[in-house]
Amino acid sequence: MQLRLDPRDVDAVRRMVAAGVTVVACTGRPYPGAVPWVKRLGLAGPIVCYQGAQVRTLDGDTLLDHGVHHSLAMEVIRYARERDLHVQGYRDDLLIVQRDRPEARQYAQHAGMDIHVVDDLDQAMGETTPKLVIVSTPETIERLLPDVRRRWDGKLNAATSTPDYLEFTSVESDKASALRFVSDRLGISQSEVAAVGDGRNDTSMIAWAGLGVAVEGSPGEVIAVADRTIPGPGHGGIQQLADALLK
Repeated sequence: MQLRLDPRDVDAVRRMVAAGVTVVACTGRPYPGAVPWVKRLGLAGPIVCYQGAQVRTLDGDTLLDHGVHHSLAMEVIRYARERDLHVQGYRDDLLIVQRDRPEARQYAQHAGMDIHVVDDLDQAMGETTPKLVIVSTPETIERLLPDVRRRWDGKLNAATSTPDYLEFTSVESDKASALRFVSDRLGISQSEVAAVGDGRNDTSMIAWAGLGVAVEGSPGEVIAVADRTIPGPGHGGIQQLADALLK
């Protein structure tokens, strides 16, 4: 998967920043995979990363950290192992896996991170991990999603970020809770917040924001909670949003 920034979107973001709008990147990416994109957009931070499990500064300081506790993380890992699925965790911003599978390399290339193969995830993970990710085919992920949501209802949040990534965070961690934390810290009211996204992992923050914006073609549950939609990457969607916010 190749990610590129549309120059129109970059210009639109910089136009909003110049006009005094606080623009915050809210991403499922791990912190090391988020920073290069945040810098390319010219944002000063803070950064919501790991699906909202952490809020970090550009210097790496941690402002918020709600990880998945070890016992729950191991439940997810055992679930994946029983189905011969690739699963990964994180510790100290390192991507850790127990088997070097093609899915791990796929994710690492996408995220811009190195793979760290460990002997035993049970021993290698800390007391908490920001998130866990199962990487598989979109068809498999769609089949798993209802099951894992039932299985860990009230214990973990489970959502897709891209069609082939099934991501787990603590029940208190999602993009809405992280965005609320950032807004409170910056003294910005909920009604003044606009949130934009295209994945199931964006649903909570789109629903929470004063103006929720879904990208055209997003899953139905994302579209359903949005106040409006914009065209996807490469079609000037962020430019349209900037025009609407700054008029």
